[in-house]
Amino acid sequence: MAQQDYYQALGVARDAGEDEIRKAYRKLARKHHPDLNPGDKAAEERFKKVQEAYDILSDPKKKAMYDQYGFYSENGAPGGAGAGPQGPHMGFGGFDFSDVFTRGGGARRPAEESADFQDIFSHWFGRQQGEAQRQAEKGSDLEYGLSIDFWQAIKGTQVRLAINRQEMCATCGGSGAAKAATNTVCPECNGSGNVTQAAGAMRFSLTCPRCNGSGRLKNQCPTCHGDGRISTKETVDVRIPAGAQQGSRLRVAGKGNAGTMGAPAGDLYITVRVEPHPFFHREGDDIEITVPVRIDEAGLGTKIEVPTIDGRALLKIPQGTKNHQKFRLREKGVPNSRSGQRGDQIVEVEIVAPVVHDERTKELLREYGQLHPEDPRSDIWAKV
Repeated sequence: MAQQDYYQALGVARDAGEDEIRKAYRKLARKHHPDLNPGDKAAEERFKKVQEAYDILSDPKKKAMYDQYGFYSENGAPGGAGAGPQGPHMGFGGFDFSDVFTRGGGARRPAEESADFQDIFSHWFGRQQGEAQRQAEKGSDLEYGLSIDFWQAIKGTQVRLAINRQEMCATCGGSGAAKAATNTVCPECNGSGNVTQAAGAMRFSLTCPRCNGSGRLKNQCPTCHGDGRISTKETVDVRIPAGAQQGSRLRVAGKGNAGTMGAPAGDLYITVRVEPHPFFHREGDDIEITVPVRIDEAGLGTKIEVPTIDGRALLKIPQGTKNHQKFRLREKGVPNSRSGQRGDQIVEVEIVAPVVHDERTKELLREYGQLHPEDPRSDIWAKV
């Protein structure tokens, strides 16, 4: 499969700094996270590409290899020490393997077949060098989505989240080495000594680079097979602060994947999705509601009780209030944990016409019409 352009995936320039790359990732992760786009396969695929790009560009060693060779492989840099900067098809000490795949008349196959062929040679020749140069690396970050209801977001809460992560292998203490001489089945080839790689329509049977064809691993931890980490399911307590908004991103330090060879673990990032409320509508730190009032209340003025997130509050309706007029209740909105301030509540008035069932009400309405015969639609004709 063709290597994607990681800088293009994050929408940053190739000379972008660490902060710019991090900001671009967080913006795109919030936008395309599957939990914020349920059922949207395109958003899910886009999120995977963004995550892959950030995993490479946020790691200095991986980024350096990608910048030099145009792709990243855990097997190490291709071409040995003599390999230098190359073009998109030059990954092996100056040899362009894309020329191997040609059709009649010299036309090349699609670029992805060449890229797959590169991957095979990288996997074949680069593994030994990569393992020799293996160094401790910080664990990768994890991204999870969490849905909470309206009141949990307003008041704050604490939830338990089950995550799948890699933790340090307790058997070897993260070193990957066995405490005594061992001889275990190689997990990469399942003991066969061979692995299969594909490049377009071609398939190659290669000697397993992990066990060098023996099918067995020597002196590697039998629990983690030399990786120093094992996969586990863990329950993490996450505190949601009061006032959390849709798309808020929370960080739990050290709860990402464990690092290799004792390096620190990555972090866990949680993107919050807030379920809507049937009555209260949130806009930033403000709460918006619509309340009905009678004609007499709007015309004569009154005080009414309106619901807020703290309970009931009195709102003064002035004489002559118009339909859809808005009023502000100061500091009756959502508390902001960062600023220490609260938003406001915006109340929109909706004037309700009376339901006439009796002659007395009809008589009063007719009398009102005689007292106020002005046409409320007169301004319309001047605008037409």
